[in-house]
Amino acid sequence: MSSGASPVGTTDVVCVGAGIVGLATALALQERLGLTVTVVEAEARPAEHQTGHNSGVLHSGLYYKPGSLKARNCVVGRRRMLEFCDEEGVPYELCGKLVIATDESEIERLDELERRGHANGLAGVERLPAERIAEFEPHAAGLTALRIPETGIVDYRAVAEAMAERVRRGGGEILLNRTVNGVRVGSDEVVAETSEGSVRGRFLINCAGLHCDRVARMTGLAPKVRIVPFRGEYFDLRDDRRHLLQGLIYPVPDPRFPFLGVHLTRRVDGSVEAGPNAVLAFQRDGYERGSFSLRDTSSSVFYPGLWKLGLRYWKIGLQEFLRAGSEERFAAALRRFVPEITAGDLGEGGCGIRAQALGRDGQMLDDFEIARSDRCLHVLNAPSPAATASLSVGDTIADMAQEQFDLPSKVATAASA
Repeated sequence: MSSGASPVGTTDVVCVGAGIVGLATALALQERLGLTVTVVEAEARPAEHQTGHNSGVLHSGLYYKPGSLKARNCVVGRRRMLEFCDEEGVPYELCGKLVIATDESEIERLDELERRGHANGLAGVERLPAERIAEFEPHAAGLTALRIPETGIVDYRAVAEAMAERVRRGGGEILLNRTVNGVRVGSDEVVAETSEGSVRGRFLINCAGLHCDRVARMTGLAPKVRIVPFRGEYFDLRDDRRHLLQGLIYPVPDPRFPFLGVHLTRRVDGSVEAGPNAVLAFQRDGYERGSFSLRDTSSSVFYPGLWKLGLRYWKIGLQEFLRAGSEERFAAALRRFVPEITAGDLGEGGCGIRAQALGRDGQMLDDFEIARSDRCLHVLNAPSPAATASLSVGDTIADMAQEQFDLPSKVATAASA
């Protein structure tokens, strides 16, 4: 992996962030537009943050409003992701998912999910009566369920490593251990000032994830949102209890609340995780319990949007806080659809931090948000299913760059121009 000095000359595009969206964007810029790309990453390897800490689900596009960027990018992106994994030898499994209603009040919401699934073009969506749930999940129970056979699992860290290698094969550079401390935007170039020197390009794409709002401000943009980090903690099922799950089991989401709720996910290595909860994180990139950054905490707690969000969702927020670190509370939530699970079945698992874009009015952005400034594009919100949809999102960003920067579909590189 490259981690040495700045590249000689000027690259076409400096891409900030080697998460899965940044790497997919770099690929699209190379393969669709013929641009030279230099990816700048603060960590020692790609996919160290949201990409490497998510649950590894290949989403089908069930939840998303038909016609939204989420829906379009997820459906196309999932197909592209499967093709990419086949090409690069990354293992995956289409294990399917059940969304289970356990209360009468959830049935109407499940009806809406079924409608969305059909509207978004999902194949094989099937409504199951209570007695058929055990055909697919022998240890699960509920009033009715929606079966989504196109949902799968994959290791997104392995996907990102394969993307990084493909960027290199295409002539791109990935500069690791380089924190971007400032950006200078000139009339014909953009200069990213990093901890290891300057990186120059004709344009800059900001895919910095947890720090995207800060990078945007470095370029002179005043984003209308701020990243507020939410920590999601998981428990793992004990090895001898993994048989309780065949694929994925999700509850019916409540549209009044911003998160999906605790669910069960099998991973490609055979392990099973339960979670996540969602609580305010006190450090944007701190994965240990008790991680704290004064800068990050101040950025959140002095932001009016967080207080307005808290007033709106304080009850669910309190429930999430109480569930954090509690095997018994997690197990109680899981017993709604897998009655055999006990607190003793759960062991400590991993955690992730979600980069939630939040407006000053307290509204959480639910769809992808990409902003423009001089010679720059900024991915300010890339919520789930960003990993599944990453290759499609990368194409979308490349199309926006082509339009904004007035580029043909194939251009001469800066080095040879």
